[in-house]
Amino acid sequence: WRTDRYLRRLEAMMIVADKDVTLTLSGAGDVLEPQFGVTGIGSGGDYARAAARALLDETELDAEAVVRKAMAIAGSICVYTNEALTVETIHTDD
Repeated sequence: WRTDRYLRRLEAMMIVADKDVTLTLSGAGDVLEPQFGVTGIGSGGDYARAAARALLDETELDAEAVVRKAMAIAGSICVYTNEALTVETIHTDD
C-alpha cells in the first residue's frame, strides 16, 4: 500500500493489542512495541499514556476501566482531546 501514490503520505496511526502484546502501527509502516505495554496516540496521547501507566501501577482496574479513566484525565488536560469516547473490546473465551 505504501507504493500507491495516493496512500504514500498516509499519516494515520492505529493501536492494536491482544492479551500478550500492544503495538502502535504508524502511517509510514512502522510497527512499534511500547515500553511498559502502554501506548497512546493523538493530541492527548501522552497524557492518556501517563495516566494509564499510573492507573496500572496503582489500581486493580481492568483494561477497559483503565482506558476510560485515562482518557477522561487526558480530556481534562488537553484542549484538543474531548471526553467523547468509544471503546471497542474483543472478548475471548480464555
